[in-house]
Order: sequence, then C-alpha cells, then structure tokens
Amino acid sequence: MKVVGKQRNSRMCAICGLDNAFGVKAQFYNMEDGSVMTPFVFREEHQSYPGRVHGGLIAAMLDELGLRACWAKGEEDTWGVTMSLEVKYRKPVPYNEKLIGRGKIELENTKFLKIHTEILDVKGQVLANAEVKYLKLKTEQIAGDIDIHEEMCYFKEDDLKEINFEN
Repeated sequence: MKVVGKQRNSRMCAICGLDNAFGVKAQFYNMEDGSVMTPFVFREEHQSYPGRVHGGLIAAMLDELGLRACWAKGEEDTWGVTMSLEVKYRKPVPYNEKLIGRGKIELENTKFLKIHTEILDVKGQVLANAEVKYLKLKTEQIAGDIDIHEEMCYFKEDDLKEINFEN
C-alpha cells in the first residue's frame, strides 16, 4: 500500500518518542486508503515472557495507532483522550521481528472517534487488535499550559514509499 505522508514523532512517548531509550521509536505513515501504518520492532526490553512482548506495550501501541489514524486524515490539530480500549490478544507478539501496526477510523462525529487498530506480522497475520474510542479534546484541555507541539518536535524524513505485508 502506498504511503502518502509521514507524521511527526515526539521526544519521550513510550511508542513514538525518539529520545526515549526504552521506547519503541515507531514512525507513522499516512496511507492511500486513509489508514495509518507503522513498520516497527519491539525489542527485548519490551518482553513479558521470554520471546514475547508485554501485553501492556501491545495495548500501548494499539492505543497510539488510534489517535494516529485521526491524523492520517491530515487533522494533526485533532487530539483526544482514550475513553476505552478493548484489546484482543490473538497470537503471541514476538520481539526482535518486524511487525506492522495499522489503524483506521470506523466512526467519527464532532466529539468522538471509534477506531480499529491491529498489529500484524509480515505475513499479514493479526497478532492483536483493538477497538479504541476517543473523546476529542483541544490540546489545552488535555495538557493545560504544556506546549504539546514542543513535545511533538521531530519530523524525520525518509524515502519509504510503500508498506506491504503478505495477505
């Protein structure tokens, strides 16, 4: 699937923070079908049982994909907070292997978003997925006087043109 744009990264987010030594450092791409995708790798530091990623980090990635799906429509000024996150762990999620995260809006109105997110292996098998519901809020309602745009300070150019998986 073709990449049509790239999103910013933060400094310290556990999922997208480029300055977070223990973070995933995922990069997010706007796709031609209106979804968001990220090719990423969980590392050994993210483990639960040996060889498996901790369920909390899996849920964090699925949550991150939710709001990123909204930004895939070019609405980077739209922010929100998670109201609910219903995760289904379908298969063990390995670390040190390439994975693909994907999120796409299912329903949206002026106050709420409902988004389907998933983590897939490179063969296209769904390892975990979630239904995420967000309440749309302005950044000052979420962070007060903190400049959220200062946190989202990185835009790392690259030449990624497509993200594909077997399916």
